[in-house]
Amino acid sequence: MIESLISDILFGFTGLISIINPLGVAFVFLDRTASLSDAERRFLARRVAINAFFVLIVVFFVGTPMLHFFGISIEALRIGGGLAVAVGGWQMLNAPDTRVRMNETTSASAVPQVEPESATAKTFFPLTVPLTTGPGTMATVIALNANRTHKLSEFLLSGVASFAISGLVMLVIYYTYSRASVLARYLGAEGTRVALRVSAFLLLCIGVQIILTGFEGFLAPIVDAHAAAK
Repeated sequence: MIESLISDILFGFTGLISIINPLGVAFVFLDRTASLSDAERRFLARRVAINAFFVLIVVFFVGTPMLHFFGISIEALRIGGGLAVAVGGWQMLNAPDTRVRMNETTSASAVPQVEPESATAKTFFPLTVPLTTGPGTMATVIALNANRTHKLSEFLLSGVASFAISGLVMLVIYYTYSRASVLARYLGAEGTRVALRVSAFLLLCIGVQIILTGFEGFLAPIVDAHAAAK
């Protein structure tokens, strides 16, 4: 049982981290919080990480029933969510270059910035959803729990794994986001600009991949039915 629990935690954690890509998104977070001080950014990173934890927990336990209630398929979630992610990545990729200083950061980017007076109000949207825990993350969480049974022992084991996975993801998000400025100082202004562009391109690719996965799931039954009818 312990071996199975550890395996589920490692599998879920690696799957979610690969989708969330906190190291890459940290540069996006840094760009969108350019007007904040390091202390304010660390506070915001903590709030975003905690929000992400609760978002993951909610999706783990009620994600599938909510989709069924509203009649939304996982394919529709992936296509719509992937489109939102891809559009965000495309806008960032084509935004004007940002100018990063070591201690104070100013931006000429067209990407919406988070100002100090509105920082707390924006910790959930857009910093947590969809920037950190977007539709791709939610679809992954739902897929991880697609085979959850109603047997008490297995349900409890799955619940423990869900909390452990969400906690580990929360820690990684906080660690990377809160130290984004340190990494930017290490890379320098030019290196940070390059990293931001690469992160934006990866965000665009992730969005396109989510869309393709959604279309694949939608078209597969149609193709199979057409092939069976021949």
